[in-house]
Amino acid sequence: MHTMKQLLADVLTTWWTNPLPLIRQRDIDLTAYFDPKIKKIISVIGFRRVGKTFSLFDFARKNGIEKCVYVNFEDERIPKKTETLTLLIDVLTEIKGTKPFVLLMDEIQEIPQWSMWARRINETTPHRLIISGSSSKLSSQEIPTQLRGHTITIPLFPLNWKEFLRFRDEDRERLSKARLLNLLREYLWYGGLPEIVLAQVGLRPLILSDYYNTFVDRDIVERYKLRNKEAFSDLLRLLPTTREYTFSKLAHTLNSMGHTASKSTVVRYMSWLMGSFFLSSLEQLSQSVKNRIQTTRKSYLVDTYFASQFGSPISSNLGHLMEQMVFGKLHIRCLWDPRHEVYYWKDYQRNEVDFVTLFNKSPKELIQVSYAQSLGELPKREVKALLKAATSLKVTTGVVVTWDVEDIVVENGFRVSYVPLWKWLET
Repeated sequence: MHTMKQLLADVLTTWWTNPLPLIRQRDIDLTAYFDPKIKKIISVIGFRRVGKTFSLFDFARKNGIEKCVYVNFEDERIPKKTETLTLLIDVLTEIKGTKPFVLLMDEIQEIPQWSMWARRINETTPHRLIISGSSSKLSSQEIPTQLRGHTITIPLFPLNWKEFLRFRDEDRERLSKARLLNLLREYLWYGGLPEIVLAQVGLRPLILSDYYNTFVDRDIVERYKLRNKEAFSDLLRLLPTTREYTFSKLAHTLNSMGHTASKSTVVRYMSWLMGSFFLSSLEQLSQSVKNRIQTTRKSYLVDTYFASQFGSPISSNLGHLMEQMVFGKLHIRCLWDPRHEVYYWKDYQRNEVDFVTLFNKSPKELIQVSYAQSLGELPKREVKALLKAATSLKVTTGVVVTWDVEDIVVENGFRVSYVPLWKWLET
C-alpha cells in the first residue's frame, strides 16, 4: 500500500512540476462547458489519438495547472483496480489538504467500477471531474446507470477542415485556389488525426500503423478478451473496401476466407468497432424501423487516412474519400443535436442518394457527393436520383458536393446547388 501511495504521489507531483506540451487550439473548448457551481461530470469521448488528452491539457492551461490533477490510467505503472481511484483522493488530500481540484481522468474506463467512484466523488467531495476515454461506455447513451443525468458528453473527432488549416498554419483568406485544392487533397488522403497532420509525410504511415495496432490490442483484444483475432483482423481489412454491408454478407465473406464466423459474431465485432469510435454505420431511410435494421447499411471509418491507407485502390479514390468526409460532418452534427438525423436513400429502381438529412423527423436536405470538376463530368444518374428522391420525400432543394464545381440549376421546380467540398466543409 505504501508503494502504491508513493507512486500516486509521484504521478501528482510530476504533473504539477512538468511543463505542458505545446497545445494547438481546437474548436471545442472544455472551459465553455465547465461551471464550478453545477455538479456535472464532463465526459470527453472519441477514437484514440483524436486529441482528447490535449483537450484536458488545454483545460488545465486555461484554468491553472495548480488547480487541476491529471492521471492517465493507461500508465502501465498504475494498477487497474478500483482501490487505485480511492487511494488517489487520499493521496491528494495528504499532499494538498481539502482544497477542491478539477480531476482530469484520462482513459478512466480501464478501472473497474469507475462510474460508482465518479458519482461518489461528484456528490460527496468538493472536487470536480472531467473524464475521457476511447469507449462509448462514457457517452450519454451508454453511461452506467449510476451516472445518468450527472454527465455532459463532449464527442471529439479528427480535425475538421478549418482546424486542419489552423494546424498547418495556413491563412484561409490568403490561399490561392490551386493551393487550397492541394491542401484539400492532402486533407482527404491523410485525414485529420492531429499528430499525423503535424508529422512529416514519410512518418505518417508508421504512425497510423501504430495507432491501428494499439487500437486493436487495447480497445478490442484486451477490452473484450477477443479470442479469434484472425477473423477480426480480416473483418477490419474488409471494411475500408466494403461500401455497403449486411451482417449476413460479412459473415459469409469471412467464412469464404476460411473462418468460422456466425452472423451473431459479426454483429458483436461490429458493435465493438462502433463502441470504440472506429466505425459508424448509415442506415437506409425507411418509415419502418424493422426495414432500417434489416436493409443494407453503409460503413464509414473515423478518419479518411484509414480508408486511403488500408483500403484497395478502388476505395481510396477521391470520390469515396469525399463521401467519407461529408458523412463525418453530418454525423458530428447528429451527435451534438439529436433532432438531426442522417440516412441514405434508395428506391426499388436502385436510384440512390448518398445522404438525406432529417430535422425533427422531417426530410430536410438531399446530398450527393461526386468528384466532378465540371457539370459535364457529373454522372446523369446522380441528378436523376436526386429528382426521384425529391419527388418521393417532397423536398424542393438538393446539394451536389463536388471537387470544384459551383453552380445552381433549377429543374422541374427542384433547385440543385453544386458546391465545392472545401466551401461545403466551411459552412
